[in-house]
Amino acid sequence: MRTLALLAVALVAPLLPAQDRPPLAPADAKAAFLKLLDRPRVPADVREEQVPDTRNGLAYQAWSFASEKKADGTVERVPVLTVRPAKAEGKLPAVIVLHGTGGTKEGVTSWLEEFAKKGVVGVAIDARYHGARSGGAKGSAAYVAAVTRAWKTPAGRPMEHPFYYDTVWDLWRLVDVLQDTPGIDGKRVGMLGISMGGIQTWLAASVDDRVAVAAPLIGVQSFRWSLENDHWQGRARTIQAAHDVAAKDLGEPGVNGRVCRELWGKVIPGITSDFDCPNLLRLFAPRPLFIANGADDPNCPAEGARIAIAAARDAYEKAGAADRLDARIAEGVAHAVTPEHRAAAVAFCVRWLSAK
Repeated sequence: MRTLALLAVALVAPLLPAQDRPPLAPADAKAAFLKLLDRPRVPADVREEQVPDTRNGLAYQAWSFASEKKADGTVERVPVLTVRPAKAEGKLPAVIVLHGTGGTKEGVTSWLEEFAKKGVVGVAIDARYHGARSGGAKGSAAYVAAVTRAWKTPAGRPMEHPFYYDTVWDLWRLVDVLQDTPGIDGKRVGMLGISMGGIQTWLAASVDDRVAVAAPLIGVQSFRWSLENDHWQGRARTIQAAHDVAAKDLGEPGVNGRVCRELWGKVIPGITSDFDCPNLLRLFAPRPLFIANGADDPNCPAEGARIAIAAARDAYEKAGAADRLDARIAEGVAHAVTPEHRAAAVAFCVRWLSAK
């Protein structure tokens, strides 16, 4: 019966946009997401970018690795910053910490230091078109321009997916590298992200079984719910200029639901259906998962977040792992990580990564 059901979905799916049909079953969505983002691999070619710096009992290291060979023949390199205890011996667990829109790996240094002081290696990268990958542009300017170029790419031509997806690929390759890095226990790698980084966390970690613990902060939501319930405005503002261009190209007087539907459908395909958070987040069970949101968050509306949390809770209960899910929504808080949520997220990651 399941084979017939999957065949029916396969026959109908090409006829309907993803947002106009029921999402694939989570396991099938996982396979589809991995296939969508797959690309030719290149040797990691790990390079030390700066001489290691030791201070206050912590060792700081800047390095990079090759992530992919792009359509123009250039190799995409990913800049990395790690902070670890200076005198630690043996293999330590690690947590990848991801910044938000317009941020940089250096901007999350305090998180890396906090983990390192607790015996966990902190690892951060610059997301696509951010930090050292921005070409000198400030904030999110290079990122928004890249999303706009992706929107403008003619149908059938190779295009980038800088709006989340390309960085998700970088994260999978980073996990590859960490598993071969001396001094890191490849079986104890976690992922924590803030805002955009939180979205990239649940996208990357849900379908990568090697991620042992995840903590998406102010990133859990339902893109579909936001679109269907006219709560897309906050998400659109994060890359406003790209939405403005799409509105003009579509002949709309301004950014509206149709603009978001068309733009998101092209640059982050499947995000309102197969790859939406309520569908993918179920896949993380029974691995330890910490979620924190604000009740008044315009970017990640609480109603959509609760749908995703409910889906995750159902999966965890069915897996007999309800104690491994910690989901919190702070009343009166908008798009921000509270000090309490930060402390709880760090403690959660350290606790589960330290467990043998």
